[in-house]
Amino acid sequence: MSKFDSWVDNKVIQNIFVWCCLFLILVGGVQSENRVLTAFYMILFLVPTIYVSNYFILPFFKNNKTVFFTLFLLLGALFTLIPVYLINMSYQKSLTLNMFLNLFGFVLLAMIFGMAIKIARDSFKRRQEEKEAELKLLKAQLNPHFLFNTLNNLYGLSVVKSDKLPDLMLKLSNLLRYSLYETREVFVPLEKEIDYLKNYISLEKIRLDEQAEIQLSIEGEIQGKEIAPMLLIVFVENAFKHLSIEEKQKSKVIINLKYIENQFRFTCKNTYEEGIEKEENLEKGKSGIGLANAKKRLNLMYPNTHSLSVKKQKGYFLVGLTLTI
Repeated sequence: MSKFDSWVDNKVIQNIFVWCCLFLILVGGVQSENRVLTAFYMILFLVPTIYVSNYFILPFFKNNKTVFFTLFLLLGALFTLIPVYLINMSYQKSLTLNMFLNLFGFVLLAMIFGMAIKIARDSFKRRQEEKEAELKLLKAQLNPHFLFNTLNNLYGLSVVKSDKLPDLMLKLSNLLRYSLYETREVFVPLEKEIDYLKNYISLEKIRLDEQAEIQLSIEGEIQGKEIAPMLLIVFVENAFKHLSIEEKQKSKVIINLKYIENQFRFTCKNTYEEGIEKEENLEKGKSGIGLANAKKRLNLMYPNTHSLSVKKQKGYFLVGLTLTI
């Protein structure tokens, strides 16, 4: 998180900013010989009014509306009588009903305005916390999903006592180091995510040997760009999971990464296994996690700034993803 973001999220700074804006509005709108001093005194008596109503009265709104409205009106009346009394003492004017009602209405509007801001801010904060919790859950599901599939590969090679096993385990170690220690942030450098894909593809090359032709191409300047971690691996993993293995000709996995003018484009296509006729089967996968979680993460982290297509085209399953980053 940048320093500016931390300032924006700071409650104290948020409150100071709102009060400064209100002070400027009052300075411009108050009719008085000394506008600045009058606006300052108004803020001085509004501050306790707003905070008492927000933190001690507003919580009753959900549980007991009768108590809420009673306390709301009593607080408004109390914080109206205090300034009216002080004005009368200072200027030695008699208390009038009109003065009381005008100030009472102003105080109630200020309290409603303060409560509206608090409700909106709390609602925004709650949605952000829910969003972060869901992202953490999705990431927690993705890592074991990938590990489960890779361990299956290791088991298969260990059964036949393959010489590829040591190199495969080393690649797996590098992959796990990234997925466990370098994906804790919401976004990671794009070059690290691509390095992760390269390691995974190297691992699959060892496993598949001469059975498949695997191509990876990268275009554009990716330094300094960021992306959600473990996002692309889902599509690549599914490509290998559903890859057709044939005796007469090599299967193919073709992956292209391109960055042009704030647009990151990812395409992944693979020859598909016979018998998979519906796009839904590709989406569900064998574990029911895969692409469904990827779509949820995309909707959470790139709302209105991504497009995803999954389709079958001329003997290939094709995944196309475009992100604005």
